[in-house]
Amino acid sequence: MKPVIGNIMHVGLPEAWVKFTAHKEKYGDLVYFRGLGKSVLVVNSLKAMTHLLEKRANNYSGRARLVFGHDLMGLDRTFVLRDYGDTWRAERKLAHMALSPSAVKTYDSILEEIAVRLAADVLEAPENFYAMLRLTTTRALLAVTYGVRPEHADGDIPLLAEELNRIGQKAVLPGSYLCDTLPFLKYAPSWMQFQKEAKYGWDVVTNILNVQFDHVKREMEAGTAPPSLVQQLLTDPPENMPNLEDRIKGAAGGMYGAGADTTLSAVLAFVLAMDRMPSINDIPNLPYVEAVINETMRWHPSVPLGVPHCSFEDDEYEGYFIPKGTVVIPNVWSIAFEPNDKYNPQEFIPERFLDHAQPALDPSVWAFGFGRRICSGRFLARNSIFIFATTLLWAFDLAPPSTGCLDVRFNEYLITFVSRIWIFCI
Repeated sequence: MKPVIGNIMHVGLPEAWVKFTAHKEKYGDLVYFRGLGKSVLVVNSLKAMTHLLEKRANNYSGRARLVFGHDLMGLDRTFVLRDYGDTWRAERKLAHMALSPSAVKTYDSILEEIAVRLAADVLEAPENFYAMLRLTTTRALLAVTYGVRPEHADGDIPLLAEELNRIGQKAVLPGSYLCDTLPFLKYAPSWMQFQKEAKYGWDVVTNILNVQFDHVKREMEAGTAPPSLVQQLLTDPPENMPNLEDRIKGAAGGMYGAGADTTLSAVLAFVLAMDRMPSINDIPNLPYVEAVINETMRWHPSVPLGVPHCSFEDDEYEGYFIPKGTVVIPNVWSIAFEPNDKYNPQEFIPERFLDHAQPALDPSVWAFGFGRRICSGRFLARNSIFIFATTLLWAFDLAPPSTGCLDVRFNEYLITFVSRIWIFCI
């Protein structure tokens, strides 16, 4: 460990979740980094995540304050990354109202319509599958959040959402930008590259929060607004909520910004895994399909390091001191790839979820966050993944290229692969 700097610079390394998981064998469930006045705790087990982030949620429900993501880009204007407090609690209440298990059933028919549209588009041009799948997940989130019909979801907002995800996913990782480690750099000249990125990101977030929200209000005034999360909350708002419109903007913008790439990543991993499965031409056994989806979520966690929490006060866990203000990173990758004597965690094996003698942990336990910060849209996400995946299974035989298997690689944000050519045996 270097003087002053310590080992804090290791937090932002590429594929940090893999390195953190390797550290577990040497250092245990808790791996601590410090330096430059910062402290970061990486948690590598479900037991520790549950004890800290759920059972002690009153101390670990904060969000790490990041200079780039919060001060410069303004990501804390959205529900997902807003710090804990009255404003966040109000937006969480709105999100829970609109995305409860019963509420999301309202959107089943539109999700099914979008899934059928995806199948028709792929049938016409299978080589464009990746772009079509990305557009499909964007259409779904636009339809549910703002009531945008699928045929109208090809404009600027999908592009803005992609930009928000591209910049935002990097911005929330501690150590991604030097200004997070050296806060005085936030006063650096505007011509510096990271300042240009932050200004662009600020404008993207502003547009995400306002453009579609204002469109829903205009449609409601005209009496033409279709059902949506925003329309529901404006029509039947909770009583005595100050700054209601700003709270709805924060809840809706956060759900839409966070959801599009999460669903895309899961469905893409599902399709890429098809060449690792037994025959899938006809799967009447829906529990097996559910096992396949569970295995998809486990095989490639969409957010391998979760979203960092932050401690409000000093704490102690199993003899270890955790200082106030520590950034706590739940390394869910370490849970997904926990060594197993019976099933290789590196392989795609849905049967692990059907083995009653050695049942696998449902990935929903860790994939959607912890404690008070658990994702409000988790029920909608599961429904979206299930509907899109089963529709593709119903419509197509999926196969790797005739030249061989795809060279699949996971990165910080999504999945990359050498070939972008998709072969569908129809």
